[in-house]
Amino acid sequence: MDERLLDAICERLKPNLYTESTYIVSEGDPVNEMMFIIRGRLESVTTDGGRSGFFNRGLLKEEDFCGEELLTWALDPKAGSNLHSFTRTVKALTEVEAFALEAEELKFVASHFRRLHSRQVQQTFRFYSQQWRTWASCFIQAAWRRYSRRKNAELRRLEKEEEMGYEDDEYDDESDKRPMVITRTESSSRLRSTILASRFAANALKGHRLRSSESSKTLMNLQKPPEPDFDA
Repeated sequence: MDERLLDAICERLKPNLYTESTYIVSEGDPVNEMMFIIRGRLESVTTDGGRSGFFNRGLLKEEDFCGEELLTWALDPKAGSNLHSFTRTVKALTEVEAFALEAEELKFVASHFRRLHSRQVQQTFRFYSQQWRTWASCFIQAAWRRYSRRKNAELRRLEKEEEMGYEDDEYDDESDKRPMVITRTESSSRLRSTILASRFAANALKGHRLRSSESSKTLMNLQKPPEPDFDA
């Protein structure tokens, strides 16, 4: 950011002081300000709107910020008076000193300075945003689990092929010791066995794919945070 933009933001900051164990914001409340931490440590947690079994925790310290959901609202030219909601609950672990930038002040700065709409600000926003970091970690975790399932399935398939190959070798050794007489009944019996095995394998593969698809949907239930419209 250039000096003019930084000056415009600094002129509108308000100093705040929070005591230890104070809940500064709660998940689901309207985002009415962004906070830039000057001193102290805070705990930032989310349950993804109360979803069962989901919990993410992070720590904030000096030079960190919270309430970045407000930037999405401020950069949206079609945004009305309805503010976005906090996606996390933030609690002071020590005494905390911070600067607050209120919603209308950020909206004013965003409307007067095109620099705030730059690609560099977008990248910085994503890198430091607790929302984006939580979404990214869940996305990576889901991808890793899908990869692990594919690898395990491949290993089981190879083991099965090795076992079948070993059994075939034993059968060939025994066949060499007796006359090669194959009746029509034996031939049809082997054909039926081959068909049944093929059907079983196809059904098993189909079921595995369905389970993998359902599991991946469950893992990716966490919604990606809305992306600010930096090009507006």
